[in-house]
Amino acid sequence: MPSDSPRPTTNPLFPRREVSRDKAPDNYLIAHSDGGARGNPGPAGYGVVIQDQSGRKVAALSEYLGHQTNNFAEYQGLIGALEYALEHGPKALKLISDSELLVRQIKGIYKVKNPTLRDLHARAQELIAQLDWFSIGHALREQNQEADRLANEAMDKGMGRVGADRAPRAPLPANTSPGKDRVGKGDRVGTDDSPVRSSSQTQQEFEGIIRNGVVELVNGKLPEGTRVQVRVKREV
Repeated sequence: MPSDSPRPTTNPLFPRREVSRDKAPDNYLIAHSDGGARGNPGPAGYGVVIQDQSGRKVAALSEYLGHQTNNFAEYQGLIGALEYALEHGPKALKLISDSELLVRQIKGIYKVKNPTLRDLHARAQELIAQLDWFSIGHALREQNQEADRLANEAMDKGMGRVGADRAPRAPLPANTSPGKDRVGKGDRVGTDDSPVRSSSQTQQEFEGIIRNGVVELVNGKLPEGTRVQVRVKREV
């Protein structure tokens, strides 16, 4: 059966709630949610912007999730929004996501096949059942820009791209001997801090010293997760 065939997925303990046909209550929250993974799977994170019914921003949520998939991150964003609504109230939530898969799975239009997503789907349905009112809808990515920005900031922080002064030093490649060998300015210390390789990548050169198996730059430190290729220049 095709994955987009209408086939509701429910947990008998937690009744499924689709887009509510009831009139929205006087007080409710609006959550714009987004999740992503660089490399899919790769470094992942989610971002959620929460507003009241008048559009006033009341909260911003984000979290780095480690090495996960886009869909995992999208579900974690939904769960984060649901938990916020239950903890802070009102227990009424309209969620807007740019993930058509997530929206259709929550509505029961798409079947949830992935075992990990099934667990997250069940958790989301459990939380939805505790709300007094719930609605979910799909939006294009350009209509979800702030949530997208928060998700990317979470990934940046998790990968060490923010606050580089706190990032650990990059380990020495296994085929390079420790010592105090100088890495000259003309020598190549190529970096690739993107989790996905592509032909458009650029390489940078840095000057540094290999000390006790660790590359130490003359100025600054390498961001966490940076891939380093060292060409050693030994001084005579």
